[in-house]
Amino acid sequence: MMDKVVLDSMSRDCTFKLRDTISQYIFPIVNSSRPIVVLCIGTDRSTGDSLGPLVGNKLKFLIRNKIHIYGSLECPVHAKNLCETIDEINYTYTNPYIIAVDACLGSFQNVGKIIVEEKPLSPGAAMNKNLPKVGDLSITGIVNISGAFEFMVLQNTRLYTVMMLADAISKGIYHSVLKTIGGRKLNSIYDESNLNNVEG
Repeated sequence: MMDKVVLDSMSRDCTFKLRDTISQYIFPIVNSSRPIVVLCIGTDRSTGDSLGPLVGNKLKFLIRNKIHIYGSLECPVHAKNLCETIDEINYTYTNPYIIAVDACLGSFQNVGKIIVEEKPLSPGAAMNKNLPKVGDLSITGIVNISGAFEFMVLQNTRLYTVMMLADAISKGIYHSVLKTIGGRKLNSIYDESNLNNVEG
């Protein structure tokens, strides 16, 4: 498998390429019966940093025995509770395979791109925060341009860009689960609009 895959969230085939990429990584994990945790990192208090919670929100109905979602608009996983959440995941699940989702900054030409790498991501790197690396597989969305005043850049990021990335990433994860595990197993109470948004 490739070390790094870069996809354009605006391309029409992004969902399918992302689905196939993620499926390659998680198929052997599913067969080994390791629990899979999708850890969506970020905060709803900053537009640019809301990618993770938005992805988690779109996937919160995806309740399965082997797939577990952490991080949403209601209960975000951010700098202040990340360490606690990682401890909870490792305490709750035996040898979990963690797919970490987060926003990042990059060059102008890469804004809107999705990067998939088989390595941990470094949350809060743009803000020089000293947080633990996390994830067996990382999925990052480039929401804006890196440079000076990263905090202001994240605060002034276009919601449209973040939503396009969140839609592509959530659909890619959702369809990779369908491809590797099979049919839906939904919570008895779920958001029909979320289901339509992911499937659409």
